Amino acid sequence: MEEHAPTVNERPETNAEEVPPTESEAGLEATARLVAHCRVELGRVIAGQTELIDQALIAVLCHGHALVEGVPGIAKTLTVKLLAAVLGIEFHRVQSTPDLMPGDILGTTIFRPGTQDFSLHRGPVFTSFLLVDEINRMPPRTQAALLECMEERQVTIDGTTHRLPEFFTVFATQNPVDFEGTYPLPEAQLDRFLIKLRMNYPSASDERLILERHHQTAGSRGIETDSLQPLAPGLLPAAQREVRRVRIETALFDYILNLARRSREWPMLVLGASPRAGSQPDAGFTGLRRPRRPWVPDPR
Repeated sequence: MEEHAPTVNERPETNAEEVPPTESEAGLEATARLVAHCRVELGRVIAGQTELIDQALIAVLCHGHALVEGVPGIAKTLTVKLLAAVLGIEFHRVQSTPDLMPGDILGTTIFRPGTQDFSLHRGPVFTSFLLVDEINRMPPRTQAALLECMEERQVTIDGTTHRLPEFFTVFATQNPVDFEGTYPLPEAQLDRFLIKLRMNYPSASDERLILERHHQTAGSRGIETDSLQPLAPGLLPAAQREVRRVRIETALFDYILNLARRSREWPMLVLGASPRAGSQPDAGFTGLRRPRRPWVPDPR
């Protein structure tokens, strides 16, 4: 039988191995899997708040810190705790009080009589994911102790510098309506946060779902212990590396620069965007408005 050449629709069978994905393709796939997984797992417990979850993931993937603001009882703390559980990373929580001292969160050196030497007792800041609950109830001295941790990812105790984990991330919550016994964050502290997340009341349908889940799980304790599947190992570092590989067009640098410089010259603002604001969107811009002149009635 005579052999015939393969037609256009026919492809010769080959034993060639499949081409492995490139590093960029693998990073994109890891990022997509991470976002989809976190949305699904957090959605099993948190009703609604999809925009908040997406913004929290932006802060995590960009190696930034986030300030979560909202009234009490809307699951600010629960959302952050569950996010750390889904990411599968080490998590510590600090409950801020007016008498909280820097050593309570950083740690201190203690003398051990048995060995006749000093050793470091590490505070909760030595972790990968730190939740600072009600940060505006923390005294200014303790708030200032977090500045070095958030900016340089290191801690200096008794003159010795200790490195924090590379992934070190701070999520802080605060109540915008309760001002008694609080210490508003100064601009230097706000400057350390990449993004501010505003958590609002859920919709009627979402709030009904919250009531149903609360009843089915016998209260908030059952909700917090709900089984959540953590990420596969290696997904988070791969997604963070992919974010750092994003290329920015040069024209955007001029646009960002113009925004920052114009904010410093705007007559309605006392303090505009700092140079850090250009490299970290949503950071470094306090937007302090000039006080308005008091209204005087027309004598006529």
